[in-house]
Amino acid sequence: MHLPAKSLRVALAFSLVSLALPAVADTRLEIQGGVSYMDSSAADTFFVEGVFDEHRIGNSRFSWSPDVSLGWLDGRDISNYDNYRYDGHRYSTRDQIWLAAGGARIRYGDPGDWYRSLFFSFQPALHTGRTLALSSPYEFVSTLGWQGRRFSVQVRHISNGDLHRPNRGETMALLGVGFDL
Repeated sequence: MHLPAKSLRVALAFSLVSLALPAVADTRLEIQGGVSYMDSSAADTFFVEGVFDEHRIGNSRFSWSPDVSLGWLDGRDISNYDNYRYDGHRYSTRDQIWLAAGGARIRYGDPGDWYRSLFFSFQPALHTGRTLALSSPYEFVSTLGWQGRRFSVQVRHISNGDLHRPNRGETMALLGVGFDL
């Protein structure tokens, strides 16, 4: 029996998320929603993210936490006026994308420092479908954000790092609600 490549990517994505489930102790679950932009065209987006137990990096003031995400990006129905920029391409703008990613969230400072709430995360990702913005089966997710006790604000960019063309990428603004498990 031969499974299509799309089914294999979905199975691998869910496997990545399920591998992180045993580490639920000291876990923060965030539900994030916002708007993603490819060029100047917007689409809705939604993520569920798990941030696990934090670890100091040696004797430095840097720390990291394992970080996994499952996300959805809506497709775009670009108007006929804008279609001239997208005509003749191998991929469309209409596909919805499911994405699974895993990496690390990095923070700096000691508890009580005002800047400790700022973070940067980097995650390699796999996704379903192909669009002009996300044209390869692998992508890289970079996030700069602020994490409060119950809320987060983030700017996230997803791209394949120009390893495959087209490489328009997705840039999004996200608001999140966090829960400690």
